[in-house]
Amino acid sequence: MVQESTMPLYEEVVNGFNKILSVPASGGQERESNTLRRARQSAFEKFRELGFPSIKNEDWKYTNIARFLKDEYDLAGTTPDGTVPDPELLKNAAIEGLDCYKILLVNGSWQGRKAGDGFPEGVQLLTVAEAKQDPVFSSYFENTEFEKHHFTALNAALFSDGLFIRVDAGATPDKPIHIVHVFTADRNLLVQPRHVIVVNKNAELSIIESIVSTGKEAKIWVNSLMEVILQPDAKMDHVIIQTPGKDIRMVQHTTIRQKKQSLYNNYTFTFPGADLVRNELHVRMEEEHSESHLYGLYLAGGQQLVDNHTLVDHQKPSCNSNELYKGVLLEQSTGVFNGKIFVHKDAQKTNAFQQNNNLVISKKATIDSKPQLEIYADDVKCSHGSTVGQFSEEALFYLRSRGVGEERAKGLLINAFAFDVTEKLRVPSLRAHVNHLITDHIPETNA
Repeated sequence: MVQESTMPLYEEVVNGFNKILSVPASGGQERESNTLRRARQSAFEKFRELGFPSIKNEDWKYTNIARFLKDEYDLAGTTPDGTVPDPELLKNAAIEGLDCYKILLVNGSWQGRKAGDGFPEGVQLLTVAEAKQDPVFSSYFENTEFEKHHFTALNAALFSDGLFIRVDAGATPDKPIHIVHVFTADRNLLVQPRHVIVVNKNAELSIIESIVSTGKEAKIWVNSLMEVILQPDAKMDHVIIQTPGKDIRMVQHTTIRQKKQSLYNNYTFTFPGADLVRNELHVRMEEEHSESHLYGLYLAGGQQLVDNHTLVDHQKPSCNSNELYKGVLLEQSTGVFNGKIFVHKDAQKTNAFQQNNNLVISKKATIDSKPQLEIYADDVKCSHGSTVGQFSEEALFYLRSRGVGEERAKGLLINAFAFDVTEKLRVPSLRAHVNHLITDHIPETNA
C-alpha cells in the first residue's frame, strides 16, 4: 500500500466522503436511499483498508502509479449546465459518415437532451443523479460487489453522476448511440463517473464511446466505473476509442454480467496521448450458452503507460469466449497485458480462446504480457498465447524492393498488424475512422 497519510489526494478523498455524508439522505436532488448510503460507507471502509495500489499488489506489479499519486487533485462535482467544450475538440471526436444518436458528457455529467428526447422508442436515458433517486433503478447502485478492487471501491464510495441507459425487452434501436466523453479543467481534478447499461430480454444495443480531453495543462484523474447487464438473448456491441491528451490519468473498469444466450462484443482502441490508461474489463458469464468477443488494439507513445487487464469468468456450462489484443509500442512507452480465463467446476463444455500479440518498434519501449488460464472443469477447450516481436526484415525487404520507402513500408506493416482487430468492426465508417487514427499516430521517426 502507498503511504496514504502523506498523500494530498488521500486527504482530499477523505474530506470528499465526509462531505457526502454531511448531506441529509432526503436532501432534494442529492436524495439517496439509506441502503445506498450504507453501500457507500462499506465501499469507503474497504478503500481505506486497501488504499491506493502499489507494485506490491500482484495485479499492479507492472503498473507503477506512484508518480501520478504525488500530484494534488480536487474532487470534481457536477459540471455546471451550459458548459460547452471547444468545438475543435468535439470535431476530433466526430466519426465522419456515422449515422448515430449522440450524447455528450463533460467530466462525467450529461449536458445534452433530456431523457428520451430524440432517441428511439424503447431506450430510456437518465443521469445517474436522477436514476439513484428512482426506487426502480436505485438498486443498481446499492450493491457492494465492487469493493474488492482499489479504484472501484473508491468510485462506489464517491461517485456523483454518470449515465444510466435502459433498453426495453425486444427493442432494437435502428442506429448506434455515440457517447462523447470530454474531460476538461483549469485545475487538477479527480473525476469519478458511474455508468449503468441494462439491455433487457431479446433487445439489442450498439454503443460507441469516444474519450477526448482539452490541453489546459491541468492534470485530470478519471476513475470510471461501468456496469453492463445483458438479460437473456440480449446483444450488445461496445466500441471504446480512447484519444485523451497528455496529463490525463485514466482507470476505466467495466463489468459485464451475461445471462442465458446473451452476446457481448467489445472493441477497445487506445492511442498515444494520456499519461496513464488502465482498462479493466471483467466479463461474467452467469448463465449457460452466453458468448463474448473481446478485441483490443493499443498504440502507446512517448512515456505513456497502457495497461489492459481482462477477466473472462466462465461460471456456467456451454459458454464461448474469444479474446484478441494487439499492441504497438513506440518511443519510451510501456505496455501491459494481463488476461485471465477462469473456468468454474460447473462450467463444462466451455470454449475459450485468448491471444496477445505485440510489436515493439523502439529499443526503449517495453511490454509485459501475462495471459492466464485457471480451469477447474475437465470437459473444455481452452487456449492462450502471447508473442512479442519487431518488424519482419523479409517483409520490409519485399516492400522496399518494390519501390516503397522505408518509413512508408513500416507504416504499412503496422496497419497490417492491426488489421486482425480493425476488420472486426462491422460499421464501415467506424472502421475507416479507427484506421485513420492508426495512421495519424504512427510518427515517421518510429514508423
